[in-house]
Amino acid sequence: MVSRVAIEAILLALAWAAVLLVRPWRLLRPYEGRVPLATPFLASITILPWLWSWPGLAALPFPLHWSGAPLVVLMIGWPLAIPVVTVAGAATMLTNGATLPHALELTVWSGVLPATLVLLLGHAVRKALGPNPVAYMLGRAFAVPMLALAVCTLVGASLGNALTGATGELQRVAIALLAMGESSWTCAVASLLVAYRPQWLATWSDPLYLRRPARARTARVRPHR
Repeated sequence: MVSRVAIEAILLALAWAAVLLVRPWRLLRPYEGRVPLATPFLASITILPWLWSWPGLAALPFPLHWSGAPLVVLMIGWPLAIPVVTVAGAATMLTNGATLPHALELTVWSGVLPATLVLLLGHAVRKALGPNPVAYMLGRAFAVPMLALAVCTLVGASLGNALTGATGELQRVAIALLAMGESSWTCAVASLLVAYRPQWLATWSDPLYLRRPARARTARVRPHR
């Protein structure tokens, strides 16, 4: 029987194979003299390892962590999100003293799989409801992250036999609350970025969702005297 570590390693390898196939570095090429995704990419690869270095809820048999993967996918896209969550997972071996199997587990169940589900379910929402701003906010930025985080954490905990025993019901409630809380923050941050920095969202487009040209910085014209 294939061990859980082997399955997680295979899933991570498949994700990286798909990433290399689409050549994610193209998303960081200059466009009109700028690299729009450079700032969110650098912010993600800086903040996410720090976020994952926080200890989980130690009172529970299966530690719970803030994922951040759904927001990273919305900002820089799935191809760049996989390298970011991989770096964050590997960094826990230095910051938390995690073993390689534990770092692999965290990378797959808190990063790779939620990011992939956000990609697939977000595409389904867009196909079903079209490029609608409300569908983007309530669907791709809230409902999809909440479902992806809850499913991945529940499945990961079940495979580790963490949902059995007297604390099993408490674990399920904690997973649901954490998924709801993170998805709420994801939706709030995505809303702010749509309003003030839409170029930092790889999954958003003003011409597509608002039916108007992309926002440009307008130059101030001095009145003639």
